[in-house]
Amino acid sequence: EVQLVESGGGLVQPGGSLNLSCVASGFTFSSYAMSWFRQAPGKEFEWVGGINRIGGKMYAEFVKGRFRIDRDNAKNAVYLQLNSLASEDTAMYYCAKVRKGAHYTEVEERGQGTQVTVSS
Repeated sequence: EVQLVESGGGLVQPGGSLNLSCVASGFTFSSYAMSWFRQAPGKEFEWVGGINRIGGKMYAEFVKGRFRIDRDNAKNAVYLQLNSLASEDTAMYYCAKVRKGAHYTEVEERGQGTQVTVSS
């Protein structure tokens, strides 16, 4: 059974940073690209960025260099470093397993999410 467990969310002030983690199990993690998505209340599910099996990365345009995705295949983990956070970054953040051979936005599984709230 595929499991993706996110952690690291919380309340942060505008301009602050958070580091989200996602630990995967139930599949050969190193063989899959991984993505991060987010969903704010009342808004659509939104792709944030992705990382391929060997560490190549791609980000949504709104990221504008503020976020960074990394992975550690030895730990079956993918990370999302959030910097220069603004109120509009408030959302539930999810990691997801990308379908093999597909674009980063085409996923097979996702976790339960971790909440990020940006507020003063």
